[in-house]
Amino acid sequence: MSVLLSILAVGIALYLILYYNVIRGSRCMSSVTLKGKTAIVTGSNTGIGKATALDLAKRGARVILACRSKPKAEAAVYDIRRDSGSNEVVFMQLDLGSLKSVRSFAETFLKTEPRLDLLINNAGMLGPGHTEDGFGMAFGVNHLGHFLLTCLLLDRLKECGPSRVVNVSAYLHRLGSVDFALLGTHKDLVPGQSTWHNFRAYCHSKLCNVLFTRELANRLEGTSVTTYSLHPGVIHTEFGRNLKLWLRLFLEPITKLFFMDTERGAQTTLHCALQEGIEPLSGRYFSSCALQEVGAKGRDDALARKLWEVSERLSDLS
Repeated sequence: MSVLLSILAVGIALYLILYYNVIRGSRCMSSVTLKGKTAIVTGSNTGIGKATALDLAKRGARVILACRSKPKAEAAVYDIRRDSGSNEVVFMQLDLGSLKSVRSFAETFLKTEPRLDLLINNAGMLGPGHTEDGFGMAFGVNHLGHFLLTCLLLDRLKECGPSRVVNVSAYLHRLGSVDFALLGTHKDLVPGQSTWHNFRAYCHSKLCNVLFTRELANRLEGTSVTTYSLHPGVIHTEFGRNLKLWLRLFLEPITKLFFMDTERGAQTTLHCALQEGIEPLSGRYFSSCALQEVGAKGRDDALARKLWEVSERLSDLS
């Protein structure tokens, strides 16, 4: 019995060390208020997007919840208004898996909203399937939809500067690559739809987020718009809802025990959106509310430039 108690005590001690040094994460320390500012947060009906939107609303911002599901987004609007005490929280329809929807969202936004100070490209997914335009789901939603959205809104961001674009990437970008030949033949960065292919597609799309941020910063040099990518931490959210049931059941207890909650998971996003003095770090990558180095492929300017040019063509911008 004493041996079991000792093992239990050691296990608890190790978990507490892990929790306070890794799981809990850092906090955004900015006290900036956002009265009169407007922010778009994609995928903000749940998870860290919703937590991000709530924080921005509490700071006085007008917050646009850019989401695919109207019922879920309207429920999130209700929650955020209640918890923030702000009525400046609204839903606008956006399906990042449809380039037509992205263009419609941008057109409606530019007609109805005079300002844009923060664009937070938060939405992301991992799972099988294809977008309305035939692209692999992870590439189409995580990268291409956000790429088009950002490009369509850039002029408004410049008009309202200083403004920021924040792209939620992931540490797994380090396992990613960009195969342009495969993209040309399959409209995807992986050749299949297995669980392994879905995981690889996610890693590739997160590298695209980092490369997009890097090239965007280069193109915005000399303007009042800055941009940042980030790893939010390992979060317990609905992110894996598209995974197979057996995999979700396997992961659920692990994520509840070892992953951050959504409020903690939003902190690095908020740091990139709000922290004063980081403007000279435009194009860089953050984690735990601090500057971090990206993987080698994420520092490849030629690769970032080519991805931009290919993305322009695929989204009919060029």
